[in-house]
Amino acid sequence: MSYTIRNMRPEEIALAVQWAAVEGWNPGLYDAHCFYNTDPSGFFVGELDGEIIAVKSAVRYSDQFGFMGFYIVKEKFRGGGYGFRIWKHAYNYLNDLVSGMDGVVAQQSNYMKSGYKLAYRQNRFEGIGLRGKTDSSLLDLKDISITSLLDYDASVFPARRESFLHNWINQPESLTKIAIRDNQILGYGMIRKCIRGYKIGPLFADDALSAEKIFLSLIDFADGAEVYLDIPEVNSPANLLKDKYNMKYVFETARMYNNGTPKDNPDRVFGVTTFELG
Repeated sequence: MSYTIRNMRPEEIALAVQWAAVEGWNPGLYDAHCFYNTDPSGFFVGELDGEIIAVKSAVRYSDQFGFMGFYIVKEKFRGGGYGFRIWKHAYNYLNDLVSGMDGVVAQQSNYMKSGYKLAYRQNRFEGIGLRGKTDSSLLDLKDISITSLLDYDASVFPARRESFLHNWINQPESLTKIAIRDNQILGYGMIRKCIRGYKIGPLFADDALSAEKIFLSLIDFADGAEVYLDIPEVNSPANLLKDKYNMKYVFETARMYNNGTPKDNPDRVFGVTTFELG
């Protein structure tokens, strides 16, 4: 039997997202091209006798920082070493820079063996039947320069992610809201349609009040459908926010880093952008 690892083709990213849905990760309806176009060289498939049985991503955001995600092996092929081989291939793609991941509980000990260290835990919460309120003080995308939004995002996330954000915030069936004061951004958030309900991410803010205003405007867009929010455990105001709106725990991951720790601001992360790409 012949097992080979190669770069994923553009049309194959849909398969990876489909597998993520089967795993219960509830991807967004339009995630595929946003993910792949961030770094087409960082998406890989493992083929066994011509059949794709494994996928993995390792996105290079810059010359300093990358992010690992989409680690899935078809269930009937698990335990045969195929996953480890594609993992090592992706690992080597990022091994010259600091890289992060949001690791599922079952794999965290394996990631540690490869050098990844736990930074903090992140938990997914679900809100059902939430009723929001649009705040007229918040701005829409058309009201602000993309450069200022990219600058703000880069002050929270460990790298500037221009290509990713251009695609991410312009998805169909999504909404982005920005909080501003004295011409300075205080925070922004985005909500997108997923297979089940909606996900908020990112939700970045300098303070809890701005985060809540954005949160309420975004859940208003969901119109009572399920809403999911992924929160760093170390951000106490973010956890108070989900408690206030009675959001229920779904599952946890761990933010982990290799080759050092990047500039990281979980105290301003009220909602993680995406577990797959950070």
